[in-house]
Amino acid sequence: MIIFLKKGLPLSKEKEFRTFLAQRNVEVRPVEHEEQELLVVLGRCGELTRREIEKNASVEKTLDVDRPYRLASKSFRETPSVVSVKNGLKIGGKRIIIMAGPCSVETKEQIIETAKKVKDAGCQILRGGAFKPRTGPYDFQGLGKIGLHFLKEAGKRSGLAVITEILDVRDIELIDKYTDIFQVGTRNMQNYPLLRELGKVRKPVLLKRGMWATYKEFLLAAEYILLGGNKNVLLCERGIRTHVSETRFTLDLNIVPYLKHETHLPVIVDPSHGTGRANLVRAMSRAAIAAGADGLLIEAHVDPRKSLSDSDQAISIQELTKIVKEVQRVANAVDRS
Repeated sequence: MIIFLKKGLPLSKEKEFRTFLAQRNVEVRPVEHEEQELLVVLGRCGELTRREIEKNASVEKTLDVDRPYRLASKSFRETPSVVSVKNGLKIGGKRIIIMAGPCSVETKEQIIETAKKVKDAGCQILRGGAFKPRTGPYDFQGLGKIGLHFLKEAGKRSGLAVITEILDVRDIELIDKYTDIFQVGTRNMQNYPLLRELGKVRKPVLLKRGMWATYKEFLLAAEYILLGGNKNVLLCERGIRTHVSETRFTLDLNIVPYLKHETHLPVIVDPSHGTGRANLVRAMSRAAIAAGADGLLIEAHVDPRKSLSDSDQAISIQELTKIVKEVQRVANAVDRS
């Protein structure tokens, strides 16, 4: 259950009502929603009925949600959420958004050159990893803080918003100074301490689906961030592990219309990790937008052969330009822009 408190309710009255609930074994979590305070009931309503709660003078209404992911559910919010990034850039509206850039920030010159070319290609957001979750400990792990500095400088010069991955809860304050969007990778989808802390920030969080995660598990992971108070959540499909060995992962486009039916949150698709093959990215980008995705996350490099990580799936800037143009035509065909 979600309890909507009356707008403008004095803090003293809210505390009084929460004490009333606690005395009757009703545990709640306060969440702000569109300038209105909500109380999300954790578990059952203890000794109270819904009618008894609604009769309280502090309550405007209650809402029963028939999904375990209460705040992510369309039962809670029917209209699609639109996430604001910076300088008027929004994700989740009619306009398709494309995030592109290298897997890793390698040098200052590389990321600044990439940013200019990514913008010229028609993209709105620059991606780049400073902290890399590599399978092997001897692989390139990223430049760390200096990489964040280069990324921010590239974003500033190009006018693009930037997105980068966070691996460790201890780095939230550091990365917050440099990024416009936090990215949570597939391995951290169920890192609940990290998700809880990201619920306390107000910048957007792009949450990638775990490579073995069900749809329900994915949405429940997003719920951790929402319950913490951060409503700016982007869901990202990035491919799952299957028996198929010809591609790195299998891009599960079933999830796009499913999420559009189940949740109000914007949906992004990563066709680069989803296939692991540069020659498949263009086709899957078109398919993702046709399926209803609100945007794409694409790995692009000024010289893919020299990429220090994920070179097999990195596309050239020339290929990125073609993808943007083709995706635009698909978007127009499905009444997007």
